[in-house]
Amino acid sequence: MTAIAPPDIHDANTLAAARALLDAAGDPRQMQQEVLAAVARNEQWRGRECINLLAPEALMSPTVRQLLSAEVGQRAAEGHIGPVNRWFAGTKHIDEIESLCVELLKRLFKSNYAEHRLVASMIGNMAVYAGLTEPGDAVMTIPQPVGGHSSNRHDGPAGIRGLNIVDVPFDATELEVDLPAFERVGKQTRPKLIALGASMTLFPLPVREIAAIADEWGGKVFFDGAHQLGLIAGGQFQDPLAEGAAVMTGSAGKTFSGPQSGVMAWNDPELTPPLLDAVFPALAATHQVNRVAALAAAAAELLAFGQEYMAAVVSNAQTLAHALHTRGVPVLGAHKGYTRTHQVIADVREFGGGLDVAHRLATANLITNKNLLPNDEATDWDRPSGLRIGTTEVTRLGMGEVEMRAIADMIAGVLVEGRDPEHVREEAKELRAGHQRIHFCFSE
Repeated sequence: MTAIAPPDIHDANTLAAARALLDAAGDPRQMQQEVLAAVARNEQWRGRECINLLAPEALMSPTVRQLLSAEVGQRAAEGHIGPVNRWFAGTKHIDEIESLCVELLKRLFKSNYAEHRLVASMIGNMAVYAGLTEPGDAVMTIPQPVGGHSSNRHDGPAGIRGLNIVDVPFDATELEVDLPAFERVGKQTRPKLIALGASMTLFPLPVREIAAIADEWGGKVFFDGAHQLGLIAGGQFQDPLAEGAAVMTGSAGKTFSGPQSGVMAWNDPELTPPLLDAVFPALAATHQVNRVAALAAAAAELLAFGQEYMAAVVSNAQTLAHALHTRGVPVLGAHKGYTRTHQVIADVREFGGGLDVAHRLATANLITNKNLLPNDEATDWDRPSGLRIGTTEVTRLGMGEVEMRAIADMIAGVLVEGRDPEHVREEAKELRAGHQRIHFCFSE
């Protein structure tokens, strides 16, 4: 009897197409060429012809991008900084690179400590849960339909740690924490950590107030700033550590505009041993020193240009949100000015829902993503009601108020007016063609 292979979680048609390409290739060299060709196709389309409105993405500067292919990326640097702490000899220049990165991050976030070895921001969240909790501890995190992310829920690091996860009460209309309800639930459950992390993030969170309430039972606030990290660095959002958060993690991609990876910062020296023990040797050994160099260069750019850059990102998001709303695409938070971050959240139920709308807009070279809305269920993840739009990349390309209105016209054209996405695509390509230079960097 022939054994039946178990189903693959990946899309079967896409994998079959890849197998066909490899089968048709004459030899491994041609197989490699197929990989290079796919990369080139993506660079031409996504990199030069599309208007990228994904909130989790941002363009790196030429300098940062170049560092990702640096010679040092071939080198291993297991351990903490310093010759005694390394497993390998010959790391004196790697120590220079990594210590420069740490010190730049500390200056950027005005923190006493910073961690640079996290290959993803979710690894930073795992380090926090591993270092500051024990299995069975209660933690409070924001649920997904109102913006929370899986990294702080049952199917992410918090769940893997075996924690008792309790919802942070959230006002779905005001899009903010319900503080009276939080105080009631918090006093009942006495969570060791309160994780304030959201992938749908429009307005600041009450870090100071929650820290004061949790202090009654010794609870700590953990701020997961995956999306807001660049805004925080640029002084255009709240400052979680100054407001009472014990530790902050975040993505070096997204608004930070560096290499895809993670960052962690904190002030209390007592947290240093458990957090760093969780990073090494548990979660990071050899950790891509080329990425660390790129992260350091991106941090230096934010020190120089962050305030201007991030202010423009927020301004563009507010302009785009208003333009969409007035053109018939409902946008969350209209009564509060729509957003104070890089994100715009549209309710696209009447246009077919987030999945259909995102793919229709992609046909028009407008790249967005489906997103849960507060009135969705967590199980609606595949086909949610909302659309998430971000302004970080278009801002770094030098776009401003005029371009935001033009983008709103294109989106509303497809959704409200029923224009053919393929016709709108030509307008998107023309707009993108006029913005090829990266701003807010030394190599501009």
